[in-house]
Amino acid sequence: MNDAAPLIAFEQVGKTFDGGRVRAVDDLSLSIQEGEFLAIVGSSGSGKTTLLRLANRLIAPDEGAIRIEGDNIADVDPIGLRRRIGYVFQSGGLFPHMTVADNIGITPRLLGWPAADIAARVDVLMDLVRLDRRAYRNRFPHELSGGQRQRVSVARALAAKPRIVLMDEPFGALDPLTRAALSEDYRALHEDLGLTTVMITHDMAEAVLLADRIAVMRGGKLVAQGTAAELAATNDPYVDELLQTPRRQAERLQALLPRAAAT
Repeated sequence: MNDAAPLIAFEQVGKTFDGGRVRAVDDLSLSIQEGEFLAIVGSSGSGKTTLLRLANRLIAPDEGAIRIEGDNIADVDPIGLRRRIGYVFQSGGLFPHMTVADNIGITPRLLGWPAADIAARVDVLMDLVRLDRRAYRNRFPHELSGGQRQRVSVARALAAKPRIVLMDEPFGALDPLTRAALSEDYRALHEDLGLTTVMITHDMAEAVLLADRIAVMRGGKLVAQGTAAELAATNDPYVDELLQTPRRQAERLQALLPRAAAT
């Protein structure tokens, strides 16, 4: 068991909307260790995205506390907090009037980095996310494919060398081949850069393949957490229902794809 203090901790966090009638997050406690890749799964309306938005103070909790690197984020400047946490949106969230290089370099520029350091960082990150600098550096978002825009979004999230990256359905809008390639590339970056990643996804197969640990939400509550194997051993019917999709996919693939010939 890891006895180190968690890098991110949600402590009995609650959040309501619509005058208290909608309880999006309900008395939720969850800890994430440094270097961990955590996927948060659940059906629409389970509170996943609300939880992610709480983590970098895009919204504030009504109850409980959220600690990052030991600090209660209620006592931290929200702008400074967001600039040291990478955030990848489902749509990419790129600034349409900025080039690829300017989009990637926006946070270092806001932090006052020298221009030469920003340019060097952009070059490093374009290499990391497999975008040819000469071909794409001066392009605008509308000139890129969906997969290329998401690669730029990942690079932008990493620009200021954050320890933490939050990802909200980052690969959901991509075609299957691009999605598989980019998710595998990001997992490699997570390992190589020693990141702590929290990813929201509705795709249990994606969570099983990418994450070290999975947290399952339903109705604003945390109903289960653990490795894929640990979740498979639970008796919770909702968790079992979520796991049925990757199980069925594996069974269908095994039935439809020919086995390699014996040698």
